[in-house]
Amino acid sequence: MGRWLLPDGVDPEASLLLTARGLRALGDGYMAVLLPAYLLAIGLDTLQVGIVSTATMLGSALTTLAVGAWGHRIAANRLLLAAAVLMSATGLGFAGLSSFWPLLVVAFVGTLNPSSGDVSVFLPLEHARLARAARANARTALFARYSVLGALCAAFGALAAGLPDWLAHDVGVSRLSALRGMFIVYGLLGLIVFWLYRQLPVCSESQEPEAVTPLGPSRAVVLRLAGLFSVDAFAGGLVVNSLLSLWLFERFGLSLTQAGAFFFWAGLLSAASQFAAPVVAARIGLLNTMVFTHIPANLCLILAAWAPSLPTALGLLFVRSAL
Repeated sequence: MGRWLLPDGVDPEASLLLTARGLRALGDGYMAVLLPAYLLAIGLDTLQVGIVSTATMLGSALTTLAVGAWGHRIAANRLLLAAAVLMSATGLGFAGLSSFWPLLVVAFVGTLNPSSGDVSVFLPLEHARLARAARANARTALFARYSVLGALCAAFGALAAGLPDWLAHDVGVSRLSALRGMFIVYGLLGLIVFWLYRQLPVCSESQEPEAVTPLGPSRAVVLRLAGLFSVDAFAGGLVVNSLLSLWLFERFGLSLTQAGAFFFWAGLLSAASQFAAPVVAARIGLLNTMVFTHIPANLCLILAAWAPSLPTALGLLFVRSAL
């Protein structure tokens, strides 16, 4: 799937990583919408839904930090394979459990992503392989394809969130069974990702760090950016897709099909913004592009919370996605 996406100057192994990214985004896209609906269906209250969603992101953050600190001691291929196995186990665990505490544990150690972007341990591992697979002049183009492919597949995954309601209405499967089935599909996607990672060539270069401070002169810049993004992510964590879909369910009574359609179009707008960003940045600069789109986007989010009707709220959220 990913080979035709490769720019010149990129090794063929990148196609496997792009394909895996697309499949993971597909699963993340519908899981972000279905997670609160499933947790409510098995009897959890809204507070418990929020706690489980928080646990998924907290666990992913700690796992990512651990990989960054100690991952160089383990072969990169093994880490990717282990992450794929964990993805499969996460889907099967959620499908087979219905009590709060066991689900909280699986959410914390697993790979479920309640956000529209990739916040899992896969991200730094795949980024490292992508960086090695491309020559310097092709790296930006490759990472752009990686990001856009993820956004598009996540959008189509969100559209698939309407499948449980369709199965319950037209096929006669119980809604809860259909929801559990979607988690099983997520687990199967993990197995396919595992198979794709098995085909990656084994990294021949040493995994030992070459220096005590591997970032070198970039260390201060990276730390400042990490601090900036941490503040932004703290605020963004209050409105990840799972919690936003929960709000739409509770506030406006949206069905899974309607919520999936909303996140599908929001995802397409987000993907389109990635194509527009380089054009805008070329005119007003990188920093201005971030600031002058971020502020109105956040204002739209604030206004959506006070929107008197569903069309107004969705319109504001669509503008936010486009920015």
